[in-house]
Amino acid sequence: MDNEKSGTVSGEIKECCQNRKKMRGEKEYKDLLNRLNRIEGQVRGVKTMVENDAYCVDILTQVSAITAALNSFNKVLLANHVRTCVAEDIRNGKDEVIEELVGTLQKLMR
Repeated sequence: MDNEKSGTVSGEIKECCQNRKKMRGEKEYKDLLNRLNRIEGQVRGVKTMVENDAYCVDILTQVSAITAALNSFNKVLLANHVRTCVAEDIRNGKDEVIEELVGTLQKLMR
């Protein structure tokens, strides 16, 4: 049975990153969107706090929570990327993916 959203056919994973796109499984897709929706809600909450002249420390505390949520999102996305796209590219002899991964990690660690 084909599942267009998940990128799977009969449970087998198709090539994940052709043309710089990623076919995500339904669970991964929903998890990432749920995380982003929560972060979006947190950002809206901070905007409201600023509009309502909330105390600076309270705003900073919420921004810190947003930063932690974004870092958590990045960790999940990166782990999925390494397990799928990077591993597949290495198996297919596309070693240039290693330099791309190193560059990505360097950007994340700034």
